[in-house]
Amino acid sequence: MLSIGEFSNICKVSTKTLRYYAEIDLILPVEINPENGYRYYSVEQLETMLFINRLKSYNFSLEEIKTILKSEELLDEKLYLALTKKKKEIEKQVQEFKKTLDQLNNDISNLKQGKSIMSYLESIDVQLVEVPKMYLLSFRKMVHEYEFAEEYGNCFSKLFKKIQDDKLTILAPPMVLFHSEEFSLFGLDTEFAIPVKEYVTGTRDFYPGLCLKTVLYGSYSNLSSVYTKQREWAEKEGYECNNALYEVYVTDPSQVSKESELITEIYYPVKKKASNI
Repeated sequence: MLSIGEFSNICKVSTKTLRYYAEIDLILPVEINPENGYRYYSVEQLETMLFINRLKSYNFSLEEIKTILKSEELLDEKLYLALTKKKKEIEKQVQEFKKTLDQLNNDISNLKQGKSIMSYLESIDVQLVEVPKMYLLSFRKMVHEYEFAEEYGNCFSKLFKKIQDDKLTILAPPMVLFHSEEFSLFGLDTEFAIPVKEYVTGTRDFYPGLCLKTVLYGSYSNLSSVYTKQREWAEKEGYECNNALYEVYVTDPSQVSKESELITEIYYPVKKKASNI
């Protein structure tokens, strides 16, 4: 038997933490002296504590660790699935950190050269184009930001199925139109659409007309920068928004191996501002 102090010293976990772990039923002392309340742990529990610390180092929450320890399933099978899932999460985080580090290094380099860290906006090209009328087969619904990836897959799967069933002709890549006037945590008025040749039940006319167009190569995280540059261009040249903003996904995100392969066209429908004279 080991006192809580000895157990704490061996495992390098504070006695306060051990008491908290006991409160949440993560690891309990095998004996508590009823007279003085002293807590004792078994030598066998040292490995359990090491196991808990190992999973904590992988960013498992205490609740996740507790679920694994208390699982009635075979521990190794449960653990294998949990570790595999956590590995994917960490790999994604590593990619995000790498992207952030690359951006940070680029900003530092620009500052050394006397440039602003916002100078990257200068490389965003904005063109004024005329987009002809098209027929859209679409689904329109309120979508939360965290639901977008899932809804992208669900809605376009339904649209492609209808196109196949009705033997329609696709004229352009999938697109998403944003009808909300402002960002909202309660969801955005979003239309998932595919331009088709035929005008049938379920399609509608869409005439973007005059638009600001930018082609984005790479991560969707740069979309806000594109919209910022387009708004600045419109303000400078005397234009204002005239229709729903929309994005055309030239490459299917599910078919690329890395973000740098993504190609997205961003359209900002505009009209000339009325003269105040």
